[in-house]
Amino acid sequence: MKGDKREEPEPGPEPAAPPPPTEEEEALLEFHHSYRELFQFFCNNTTIHGAIRLVCSQHNRMKTAFWAVLWLCTFGMMYWQFGLLFGEYFSYPVSLNINLNSEKLVFPAVTVCTLNPYRYTEIKEELEELDRITEQTLFDLYKYNSSNTLVAHARGRRDLRESLPHPLQRLPVPAPPHAASRVRRSGSSLRDNNPQVNRKDWKIGFQLCNQNKSDCFYQTYSSGVDAVREWYRFHYINILSRRQDTSPSLEEDALGKFIFACRFNQASCNEANYSHFHHPMYGNCYTFNDKNSSNLWMSSISGVNNGLSLTLRTEQNDFIPLLSTVTGARVMVHGQDEPAFMDDGGFNLRPGMETSISMSKEAVARLGGDYGDCTKNGSDVPVENLYGTKYTQQVCIHSCFQVNMIRECGCAYIFYPPPRGVEFCDYRKHNSWGYCYYKLQDAFSSDRLGCFTKCRKPCSVTTYKLSAGYSRWPSVTSQDWVFKMLSRQNNYTIKNKRDGVAKLNIFFKELNYKTNSESPSVTTVTLLSNLGSQWSLWFGSSVLSVVEVAELIFDLLAITFLMLLRRFQSQYWSPGRGRRGAQEVASTPASSLPSRFCPHPASPSSSPPGPATSLALSAPPPAYATLGPRLAPSGSTEASSSAHTPGEP
Repeated sequence: MKGDKREEPEPGPEPAAPPPPTEEEEALLEFHHSYRELFQFFCNNTTIHGAIRLVCSQHNRMKTAFWAVLWLCTFGMMYWQFGLLFGEYFSYPVSLNINLNSEKLVFPAVTVCTLNPYRYTEIKEELEELDRITEQTLFDLYKYNSSNTLVAHARGRRDLRESLPHPLQRLPVPAPPHAASRVRRSGSSLRDNNPQVNRKDWKIGFQLCNQNKSDCFYQTYSSGVDAVREWYRFHYINILSRRQDTSPSLEEDALGKFIFACRFNQASCNEANYSHFHHPMYGNCYTFNDKNSSNLWMSSISGVNNGLSLTLRTEQNDFIPLLSTVTGARVMVHGQDEPAFMDDGGFNLRPGMETSISMSKEAVARLGGDYGDCTKNGSDVPVENLYGTKYTQQVCIHSCFQVNMIRECGCAYIFYPPPRGVEFCDYRKHNSWGYCYYKLQDAFSSDRLGCFTKCRKPCSVTTYKLSAGYSRWPSVTSQDWVFKMLSRQNNYTIKNKRDGVAKLNIFFKELNYKTNSESPSVTTVTLLSNLGSQWSLWFGSSVLSVVEVAELIFDLLAITFLMLLRRFQSQYWSPGRGRRGAQEVASTPASSLPSRFCPHPASPSSSPPGPATSLALSAPPPAYATLGPRLAPSGSTEASSSAHTPGEP
């Protein structure tokens, strides 16, 4: 009620001031007050050799300067060595490891071709017409009459141009500039204005033009044999591309007509041990022990009697004599899951000879990624694998050329497999494909197509190193009964004798094979070991010393941050705000102030601070004034206490 005197609660005991921290007490996280203090603490307590010399000889400035320079030079030398070590590590060097292994080996695949392109029945008439035109061309150019049925008049050449595109022609070789000037100077002494030109001054070739005949060039050759073969081959490809199925008839596919005898490890071969395909230039080819074989051949013993032995028929039947000018057989040794590139890795067998091929296996394992430019399976190569086999560099290169051929010329080259739905080139359908092909071939050879750059080496490669030995077979004393047996059993023509038969032996020279593998020269463990060795060499310390340096850097950053924060706070408070803070602090009981503002503990009976004391205090944050009761000015203690009485209106 109004007028009643409110009973005031008795004031309790004032809270005791917190005891000041003693020298033995330490905070959870402490920082040094200055850089000098931090540096002295580090040098006195670190395990790095030589650091204590920077402070123990502080009274001798000469020694201090000497050790400071020595310490900095040592530090620089160490980090120079660190730079060399990191440079070597990020150059990704490799080491070559050579291992010699000995075990039972898988016999490689062996492909043998007849070297006789096949005359297909459905294009036989076109090939005969091509032979007739070629014979007429040889007669017109070189006066060679192979069949004695050709006519020697000018009309033959005219009919030739009309019957077949891109006729073979004889072209004069342009004289060099210095030779032409000599001819002009000596022109007055020439009696005949049309002198006879030597045949050596002529080149043989045929003309090729683009689609609209705006650009033409001559594909020329200095050798007449090369020119005739290439010209015949160009027309043969066009005729062959008109066949839908490039495999020969079953009659020609008989193994016994080409291979008289086949044995492996003294056991006879059968049809399950080989597969057949046809090559446009090398004729019928047979691959022994390929991936399609039922059981792969294994070699457990080395030597000529423990390998593959073939007796081949090499007589030259008159298939296409103008296309094939060599006699014998074509052989290539390759892996089971690799296609046979007879042009790239094959070799010819000589008729009437026994050729013994000894093999040695060698495996190469390269590091990919940062250590080398190789691919594991070709999935990261931007070239489509048109062969559908294991990735090899040759598979990629041929596929790359075929892809560019289809893109630039609009048709596929018959020597390489085409994608589905793409037809082979034929000048009846693509009249300018020859112009496009020879231009593309020139760009391919000079790597302007980028095929050799795109097609990287495989990381894992197995190769077979071959060495050959030759001997006459059969010998003079045994040739009669050998040829007699072959004629009785294989219908071998005796009149051909030595020119129509050859023998081939392929075997492992030894079962030891070499493996060349790459490994990183500098691994992460090696790098850390080298860094530790350099650190110990220059400073004689360990990993814990590195942690000490890291701690020093952290303390430097922390002290720098605190100093910047203190400067920011001093600039943030204005002078007026500082006086107000000083008045608030002056009116705050000493017991409520932080202990760092009170050098001695205040007793309960101590008097309030006077003006002199309040002026000595620096301006703390204003929030400190709210930690305790606010005191009224002198002479108004009761009014101040009654104003803060709760419940009063």
